[in-house]
Amino acid sequence: MSKVNSIQSHAKVYIGIVHQIRDMISKDGLGPGDKIPSERELSERLNVGRSSVREALRALELLGLIETRRGEGTYLRDFRDHHLIDLLGLFILQDHKAQDDILHSKIMIEKEALRTLFIRKHDVESLLLKVSNEEESKYVSDVFCEIVKESNNHLAHRIWNILNDYETLICGQMSITPAKRNELIRLLRGIQKQEKESVQEAYKKIRKIVDNDLTISNIFF
Repeated sequence: MSKVNSIQSHAKVYIGIVHQIRDMISKDGLGPGDKIPSERELSERLNVGRSSVREALRALELLGLIETRRGEGTYLRDFRDHHLIDLLGLFILQDHKAQDDILHSKIMIEKEALRTLFIRKHDVESLLLKVSNEEESKYVSDVFCEIVKESNNHLAHRIWNILNDYETLICGQMSITPAKRNELIRLLRGIQKQEKESVQEAYKKIRKIVDNDLTISNIFF
């Protein structure tokens, strides 16, 4: 076996173990702050060598997904606390196409969430109160995070959060100006009163204020 093939084969082994550890964490219902099994326990549960487990854990720690506390064990971290997004931003996000894709993917999720709330005649009264209160809602992303969350699609919400982190890294936080707040309120009232045109126009206006060059298609197709 050539040196290159040997390295690739070795990499596949520990990457496979990373996936096994991820599945085990999911099945055990572990979350940020929870302690994961020791290197020895993982080796026994996954039926793999301890050296391979050690490499997999080292990779996860380098990514900031776990942390080892001396004398205590290894714990899961909240992925939002680590700097992987910053690192990706230094390389992948230098590509303007990637930046555009992030923004448009985020918009797609927002549009689908709005449509879902509208179709289900979702009660948005509490969100309206938050948006009206300048202390509770300071950024546009705060409002859309709630909108996507209220649509009750957990996967879409997680993806939106990641995309929003990328967008924030590129563009910074978008503060809610009086003009944006007025449109956000109009959007939510449109959902509340079942006024489709108001929802569509308010969303287009919000996006136009955020980026004057962006054209948004009809969210109700």
